[in-house]
Amino acid sequence: MDDRLRKQLDFALEIDKEKNIFRQTHLSGHGRNENDAEHAWHMALMAYLLREYSNEEVDITKVMLMCLIHDVVEIDAGDTYAYDAEGLKTQKAREDKAKERIFSLLPEDQKEELTALFDEFEDYQTAESRFAHAMDNLQPLILNNSNGGDDWKEHGVSAEQVYGRQNKTRLGSEKLFEVVDQIIKENIRSGKIRES
Repeated sequence: MDDRLRKQLDFALEIDKEKNIFRQTHLSGHGRNENDAEHAWHMALMAYLLREYSNEEVDITKVMLMCLIHDVVEIDAGDTYAYDAEGLKTQKAREDKAKERIFSLLPEDQKEELTALFDEFEDYQTAESRFAHAMDNLQPLILNNSNGGDDWKEHGVSAEQVYGRQNKTRLGSEKLFEVVDQIIKENIRSGKIRES
């Protein structure tokens, strides 16, 4: 086996570990906690299905690839819950270190390509990254809502926290933010999301 193929297969095996990183969000139907790989797959398909609602025209293949790789770093860095203020303080440093190790398994050209794509996602500067982030925000929200808001209630999440995260959804899709806003308001009314 040549060196390039060996590196590509090593990376392919390494990213399988993403299936072992469990998130705070539960699967629909009050299932078990979802893992990062399921989250990424779900986001990628949602991006394809909902692309017509992007604020700007996007390269949907690029968006889907961003969705698929955005949490690969959590193999080393672990999942940081969206509303964990302490964990968020160290998230970037942990993820940057993980990004270097994991993407370095690849041949140099692919390392550069995926690192650039990961960084583009993180920077929120392109239409693709903004729409991919809208999916990253919408996907757990619809799961939480399908479970009656129990994940928000369990963690004592406030409306300010949810809106703080979801306001970024509107950067990628005003239309999807309208749906998000309705879901949040319903969960505030039902007491699943704290008002303050």
